[in-house]
Amino acid sequence: MKAAILTVGTEILFGEITNTNTVYLSRRLNDIGIDVMYHYTVGDNPGRLAEIIETSLRDCDIVITTGGLGPTQDDMTKEIACQVMGDHLVMHDDILEFIRNRMLSYKTVMTENNVKQALLPSRCRVFYNDAGTAPGFALDRLRKGDNQSAERRQWIACLPGPPKEMTRMFERSVMPWLEELTEGCLVYREIRTFGIGESDLETKLLPVIDGQTDPTVATYAKNGECSVRVASKRNTREEAEKAVLGMIEKINGFVGEYIYSTEGEEYPFVVGNMLMSRGLTLSAAESCTGGMFGAALTDIAGISAVFDRSLVTYSNQAKMDELGVKPETLEEYGAVSEQTALEMAEGVRRKAGTDIGISVTGIAGPDGGTEEKHVGLVYIGLSCSDRCGGKTICRKIDRRLKDRQRNRRHAVLSMFDMIYRNV
Repeated sequence: MKAAILTVGTEILFGEITNTNTVYLSRRLNDIGIDVMYHYTVGDNPGRLAEIIETSLRDCDIVITTGGLGPTQDDMTKEIACQVMGDHLVMHDDILEFIRNRMLSYKTVMTENNVKQALLPSRCRVFYNDAGTAPGFALDRLRKGDNQSAERRQWIACLPGPPKEMTRMFERSVMPWLEELTEGCLVYREIRTFGIGESDLETKLLPVIDGQTDPTVATYAKNGECSVRVASKRNTREEAEKAVLGMIEKINGFVGEYIYSTEGEEYPFVVGNMLMSRGLTLSAAESCTGGMFGAALTDIAGISAVFDRSLVTYSNQAKMDELGVKPETLEEYGAVSEQTALEMAEGVRRKAGTDIGISVTGIAGPDGGTEEKHVGLVYIGLSCSDRCGGKTICRKIDRRLKDRQRNRRHAVLSMFDMIYRNV
């Protein structure tokens, strides 16, 4: 199946609201093997809305809309869906009762505007909204084929605009319905890698990418790392899973040294759970990342069992006071150096009494670099107790990139990679 995603609302075009619905729907449709062909955003204009739906249905089997289902006069998605799909609105008494009970639970007076929300296409499939009042629905039509094609059934699925309402409705009602429409069973896995660029990754995987049919293999670059998506669509889940696992084994043979997850987990989650499973405690000393490493770890439930602290020692004085970095080290080698990174890692591990101490110091940019130490230069120190190898090592990262945020994100990922590869 091919799909178009259409978000409705003038406020989105004005930039007053960030359109997160399209990102979410694209990912979830991709999960079940529905190809997203187009993204559209249209204001509260009935003519343009009808035109975009018709345009989408020239190439697509389904259009999914978000927004325009509310109680006000500018909410017109239902009316236009009926116009395009050849239906009309009728009162759905069960939906009206549902909305009335919902308003009572909100201790809000029900108005005629709210009654409008129970008007839905006569032959639609209704999706209840258990996070709001506006129901969603799906409506189909048969499109006559031309001389070269037969008739085909097309769908429009209209969902509410608020992300909380939309996502809950999609997961609980729309997703099961879409899985009924699609033939076969799709299974996919995301392999996550670090330390290799997308072009190099693709080159190494050409033996499995070239001539692929099923499973399919695709590479993606995002936020300083690369992913490989492996997907298979077979008659049964067991057949699809077997095909995907077989391909993952092949991919591991080509780029296994860069893989840190075959389940799509992010690096902080992988490392955090590794430490918790082994009972190894961790502390960190951050300079150029300003606490980003610690923030990433504390997103993980239960991480307090092993994560002790992350000290942001931005100035030289802080490095000396909090971590015991020697003044002569800073004077001779500078704050951004292997020697300082090692003393930072050793100092925070000693102070916290943890099994592992990790440190980072660098020049994030866009300014502040010199000919000798340019923007993008980062050192990561790792100090381990005897329980986890007893090593003290440093990694130098030399990206020569003047993007401050990208340098900081890459440094954080490199810290997790340092732990994952060496503990």
